[in-house]
Amino acid sequence: MQLAYFDCFSGISGDMTLGALVHAGVPLEHLRGELQGLDVPGWEIRAEKVWKNGMAATYVCVRTQETRTHRSLSTIEVILQKSKLANPVREHATAIFRKLGEAEAAVHDVPIEKIHFHEVGAVDAIVDIVGACIGFHFLGIARFTCSALNVGGGTAKMAHGVLPVPAPATARLLLGKPTYSTGVQNELVTPTGAAIVATLCDTFGPQPPMTVSAIGYGAGTADLEGQPNVLRLMVGDAAETREGEYSDEIRVVEANLDDLNPQVYGYFVERALAAGALDVFTTAVQMKKNRPGTLLTVLCKLADEAKFQELLFAETTTLGVRSYTTQRRVLPREWETVATCYGEVRMKLARVNGRVVQISPEYEDCRKLAEEKVVPLQRVMQEAMHAWRQGQK
Repeated sequence: MQLAYFDCFSGISGDMTLGALVHAGVPLEHLRGELQGLDVPGWEIRAEKVWKNGMAATYVCVRTQETRTHRSLSTIEVILQKSKLANPVREHATAIFRKLGEAEAAVHDVPIEKIHFHEVGAVDAIVDIVGACIGFHFLGIARFTCSALNVGGGTAKMAHGVLPVPAPATARLLLGKPTYSTGVQNELVTPTGAAIVATLCDTFGPQPPMTVSAIGYGAGTADLEGQPNVLRLMVGDAAETREGEYSDEIRVVEANLDDLNPQVYGYFVERALAAGALDVFTTAVQMKKNRPGTLLTVLCKLADEAKFQELLFAETTTLGVRSYTTQRRVLPREWETVATCYGEVRMKLARVNGRVVQISPEYEDCRKLAEEKVVPLQRVMQEAMHAWRQGQK
């Protein structure tokens, strides 16, 4: 599977993304030819090699002649629907504009149908987004992931006046995503760049296991002091998994406890799972002064780390929380329903190389039947296992 990793150490914008794609091997002539499928006249696109703080990069510039700089979301969607673009390109571009529209609607507290894009409604922004989707399609990228994003700082002049960095729409798009600022007084992540990664990327954090086959550096317009203003795009094969399996990165958030009421632990587990924790568990540990203690561990998605740190501080007695990234391999799971003398029970199956290695009756189904039939839960579970095995003969 072809994977693209956005390394946003100096942020990301539409033109930086285009530049990185061209640098990584997307022919400029291919972009020009495919962009002709858009019924949007009056633009030209060019690329040049530039140097940013000594680093060679590609700068892609889109020039237009139009004076109109805003369009509604529905207008842009009609342009995309009527285009001659490949279906994956059209679908990705439409999703990006839709994501951007949802962010703008939330910021301005208006229905999405009333949203009019200003800077991103101009032809150059449309070409940036559609051109990026053309580049992704050309490289055969099937999965996208992104680093933490350096958003910059200070203020920026926009259609609605001087606004803080990141711009309100950008900040909305990056909700739940890892962001930071090195103190650079410049807008490093634009709404267009934020919309691209917020729409396409399924994970955010360190580079995942991959075999890199191409690297592209896309230049931004500004020259920054102390760091190159470029986006690095790494393209290659994702680490192999067997059919149906997947691997990803998660965060481990944990704390040592020796004075927590056990009743509170149960409440914490309920809250953590309701908030989206992947798992919650405890381990017996030996603490300072030979005190017995408990290691409370939460497994969560990368973007949810801060939420669970706050929950640990709010609901437990800990004064410190640790966190780190780990990888997991997840087997494909499927469901089969078996008929027992007590009723139907769903069976959860996991496979490796097509061979079933784990079978377990669904607890809630078994519990419900045990209560209805007034029989031991264990008997229902045994009957479900027997029924499944009989079905395999």
